[in-house]
Amino acid sequence: MISGIHHITALASDPQRNLDFYRGVLGFRLVKRTVNFDAPDVYHFYYGDETGEPGTILTFFPFVNAARGKRGAGEISAVAFSIPRGSLEYWVGRLSSNGIHLDGPSERFGNNVIAFEDPDGLMIELVVSDTPSSYRHWAGSPVPQEFAIRRIHSTTLVLGAKDATDRFLIHSLGFQFVAQSGNRYRYKIGDNESEASLDLLVNPDLPYARQSAGSVHHIAWSTSDVASQQVWRQSIADAGIPVTQILDRSYFQSIYFREPGGVLFEIATDQPGFRIDEGLEHLGTHLKLPAWLEDQREKIERALPPITVRQNGGFGV
Repeated sequence: MISGIHHITALASDPQRNLDFYRGVLGFRLVKRTVNFDAPDVYHFYYGDETGEPGTILTFFPFVNAARGKRGAGEISAVAFSIPRGSLEYWVGRLSSNGIHLDGPSERFGNNVIAFEDPDGLMIELVVSDTPSSYRHWAGSPVPQEFAIRRIHSTTLVLGAKDATDRFLIHSLGFQFVAQSGNRYRYKIGDNESEASLDLLVNPDLPYARQSAGSVHHIAWSTSDVASQQVWRQSIADAGIPVTQILDRSYFQSIYFREPGGVLFEIATDQPGFRIDEGLEHLGTHLKLPAWLEDQREKIERALPPITVRQNGGFGV
């Protein structure tokens, strides 16, 4: 069973600016500082709640001096996080005080939403939601607990056509179609605290997107363990979708495949999690490398740009 969203991974440019925005303005905890396993001269930052609970995690590959991506079809266009009722005014004030232009509030499927871009142009949405959350507040966050971002609420896929993706989501991955508003179609998966939504925004006139800074690289769906993941891998292959072998990502195991509209999907295991190489109080404080890169640590550290993980998040107010 897919229980919800595990994480979403995006591309960025300046690693320091990325850190300061997601910690200092949005109040996430940096739960892991590692490298792109396929390009170890690039950081991989994992942001989330206090413990890095699956469903709270947004990660970045910051490629220094990367140009902005080009918006279009075949991409994830927005990442939405849930915020508690009564916090919308706080976030409007906080974001505006940091010079961030806001769209909204507007209503979408019965929920109030505000939208804004991060420093690289990635669209972030905050959705007022009453859905229960297993989120654990990070004491070092500059955002008070009563207003803090909870979990990933939903994400939006922009597609030129929806039928093949619709069939794949429902018949191969177990999503349920729940609502339509104009050319936006909503699907849900998971239940209770881990429930997540996926929106298909259909526009046949758009050119294809080009990924770079400000683009989402992939979305990872959550499954309990490797045994479940092996079942999913076989099911996806049986549907005629090319899928990778199970890959070791240190903190979870992963398989990757593209849904029919071209967006890269991952199914990741909930275990072993982010505390296998750092205690709770030290999460994100040191550069962690997988065992097969440890003998290259000195070379990797020289190649990575210097960063400062500022006290209490960074420059946010």
